[in-house]
Amino acid sequence: MVLKCLRLGVLLAGVLGCMAQAPVFAADAADPEAAISQLLAQAQALEHGEGVPRDPEQAADLYCQAVLLGSGEAMYSLGWMFANGRGVVRNDDYAITLFDMAIVKGHSGAERIRPRFGEFSGAVPECLKPRPSDRQFFARESWDSRKYIASLPEGRRQMVEMVTTLAGRYAIEPRLALAIASTESALDPNARSPKNAMGVMQLIPETAARFNVKDSFDPVQNIRGGLAYLRWLLAYYKGNVALAAAGYNAGEGAVDKYKGVPPYKETQAYVKRILAFFPRAEHPFDPSAVPHPSPIVQGIKAVEAVVVR
Repeated sequence: MVLKCLRLGVLLAGVLGCMAQAPVFAADAADPEAAISQLLAQAQALEHGEGVPRDPEQAADLYCQAVLLGSGEAMYSLGWMFANGRGVVRNDDYAITLFDMAIVKGHSGAERIRPRFGEFSGAVPECLKPRPSDRQFFARESWDSRKYIASLPEGRRQMVEMVTTLAGRYAIEPRLALAIASTESALDPNARSPKNAMGVMQLIPETAARFNVKDSFDPVQNIRGGLAYLRWLLAYYKGNVALAAAGYNAGEGAVDKYKGVPPYKETQAYVKRILAFFPRAEHPFDPSAVPHPSPIVQGIKAVEAVVVR
């Protein structure tokens, strides 16, 4: 029993220590308890379809974020989701770990339910592990997002925290994600353009549907959809930031048609603004994100090679 408690203590400390490595929505908020309450309320509503369309997968993700903030209630709830295969693939070992973690936090419900399950194995859900991509992308980015957030008016900080912390889940550096969000909407979750682009990341209905965004005015859904699209564009243009930014503004069809940044004043100004905020020509990308990269990329690389010679 003593050994088990020691293992659980080490596990809990290690999982909570991931907060320093794996960014989590609101993890750096001034009031962690308020952040936990918000995450739990959103997760419970999505899990049970209370006032919003039922979405257990997103509920599980929000519970996981609350676990990383140290919430015993989230540990218990996520444990139940793994025990029942609700929103996640069923995994009793993960459920046991989460119930045992909740017990360490003093959760009475976890204590009552725990005897129904087997022995503790130490298995940890993937969402609680520090991701290699987080270490890779954030280690090379010297820009201090916390310092930037602290410099902003209080009303804008929450949206900035959402964008910069969710960026790591899509292998996008926070500074680039924030450049897109700031340029698109000035971080206004209620923004709507004359072309019916909506929310923080200004998703048009077609893009929202393409990346499974059900409510474009829900900031979390909207930001996730925009980041998923940006990740796709970076892969499609093999990490070329200017082309990805142009694609975000004008669509990849226009970029491919003109074999580069389209000759639209709006798009050219947009790309300049993105590159001023994120002064790098290339960004790491996941080649598996698209089956085939843009046909124009190879041509651009060939021209660059001739110029270099």
